[in-house]
Amino acid sequence: MKQRKTFSKEFKARVALGAVKGQKTVAELATEYGVHPNQIGQWKKTLLKDSAELFSRSKDRDIETHEAEKERLYQQIGKLQVELEWLKKTVVYKR
Repeated sequence: MKQRKTFSKEFKARVALGAVKGQKTVAELATEYGVHPNQIGQWKKTLLKDSAELFSRSKDRDIETHEAEKERLYQQIGKLQVELEWLKKTVVYKR
């Protein structure tokens, strides 16, 4: 049984960009890169559909990342406070 080829995201972007530029036909790109023309069409469609989000989501992603990190740190602070209280009680009982 043949194993499926896996392509890196950089490779997919390069091929899809070549298809969007239109300097070569999809058939020429398929021959050049050894990829089926339908696959190139799918990558091109994905590139065109998602390209606008690359610019608009960068700020949203930064905000989401910041909020997630903030939440994680608050959870850690809470955990450490509980541990500190437990240690204070434990030390008092052992004296």
